[in-house]
Amino acid sequence: MKKICVFSGSRAEYGLLKPLLEEIKNDSSLELLLLVSGMHLSATFGNTYKLIESDGFSIDRKVISLDDAGTPLATCRSIAHGIVGYTEAFIELQPDILLILGDRYESFAAATAALVNQLPIAHIHGGETTQGAIDEAFRHSITKMSLLHFTSTENYRQRVIQLGEHPDRVFDVGAIGLEYMEKANFLSEKDLERSLNFKFGKKNALVTFHPVTLESGSATQQFTQLLATLDDIPEMKIIFTKANADPEGRDINHLIDDYVAKNPGRTISFTSMGHQRYLSSMRIVDLVIGNSSSGIIEAPSFGVPVINVGSRQQGRIKAANIISCQPHRSAILKACRKGLSQQFKDLAETVDNPYRKKGTAHRIKEIIKKTTTLDLLKTFYDIPTRTNL
Repeated sequence: MKKICVFSGSRAEYGLLKPLLEEIKNDSSLELLLLVSGMHLSATFGNTYKLIESDGFSIDRKVISLDDAGTPLATCRSIAHGIVGYTEAFIELQPDILLILGDRYESFAAATAALVNQLPIAHIHGGETTQGAIDEAFRHSITKMSLLHFTSTENYRQRVIQLGEHPDRVFDVGAIGLEYMEKANFLSEKDLERSLNFKFGKKNALVTFHPVTLESGSATQQFTQLLATLDDIPEMKIIFTKANADPEGRDINHLIDDYVAKNPGRTISFTSMGHQRYLSSMRIVDLVIGNSSSGIIEAPSFGVPVINVGSRQQGRIKAANIISCQPHRSAILKACRKGLSQQFKDLAETVDNPYRKKGTAHRIKEIIKKTTTLDLLKTFYDIPTRTNL
C-alpha cells in the first residue's frame, strides 16, 4: 500500500482538504497518514484538531510547533520547531509521499523537512499569487521543492511550468475546496441562527481580515478603517472570523473583540466557525468583506458580492462578483454600497467560478496513485523560445 501523508496546519486548510482525505481513506490500495500541527493544536485558535477527529479521521502524528506571540520572531520559531518535529514524524511514519496544500509558513516548514529527508512532495494550489503577503514566496518555494503539482486554473499551471517544473507533472484540477461545497449539507438560515446564537438582519456581512504581512505595521491601521466603514452601515449585522497566527494577527483579533463588545446583538465573532457554518454563512450574507482567499475562490460559487480590501490577494484571478478597493474608509464604503446595490447583486448571481472543475479530489488521488516513480533529481524545464528551439 502506498502511504500518503497529508499535512494540515490550520482550520481553513483542513476544510479544503477534507474531500481528498475521504478519497484516500476510502481507497483500499492507499494508506492515509495525517500529520497535524500549527494552529490546530493551539487553544488560542480553538484546538481544531478535535474537529478532524470528530469527522472520523485518525491523526497519526501531532507536532506542536506554534509560537503564537504574533511577531516575526515567533513565526521564525514556529518554522524552526516545525522542521524538527516534522522530520521526526517522517522518520517514524515512513510515508511514500507528502501532500501539502497552499502557502503558509507551516506548509513551508513541512516541505523543507520533506526535501531534506528525500520525501517526494505533491503540492496543491501552486502557481497563484498573493502579492501582499509573505505567503507568495513560501508558495513558490514549495513549488520548487515539489515533484507533483495540482493547480486550480490553467493560468496557474502555466506559471508553475514557468518556474521550471515539467508539464507532465503539473495538472490543472480546479480548486479542491469547491468540491466540498457541491457535496455539503448547508444549514438553513434558522438552523444557522440557532447554531451561531445570532439573529440575522435585513443586511448581513461576513468579515475576515488577515494581516498584510509584506506591509509591516499596516494591519491595525487598515482594519481600523474597515471597522469605521461598518459604523457607516449601522443597519448591517456582522459575523467576524478571526485572523490567523501571523504577525499582527493578535492585534486584529483584539480590535474584533473590542468592536463586538461595543456592538452587542449586531455583531458576533468566532475563532473557528467550522467549514459547514462558515460556508453556510457565506451562502446567506449580502456581502463578504475582507482579504481572505475564500472570498476569491469559494464566494463566486454562491453568487455573493465580495469586497476585497487592500493588496493581500492582489494578483489572483478574480470573478466578476469581486470588488477590489483600497484599505481606506471612503473606498471601502463606496465598494460596499456598490456591492449592496440590486444591480450588482443580480450580476454576482450570474458569474462563473474560474476555479471550478468536477472531480478535483478524485483526480488528485488517482494521479498520485498511478504515479509509481518520482525522481528527486529533477531537471529545470526551460520553456521553448526562439533561442533554444
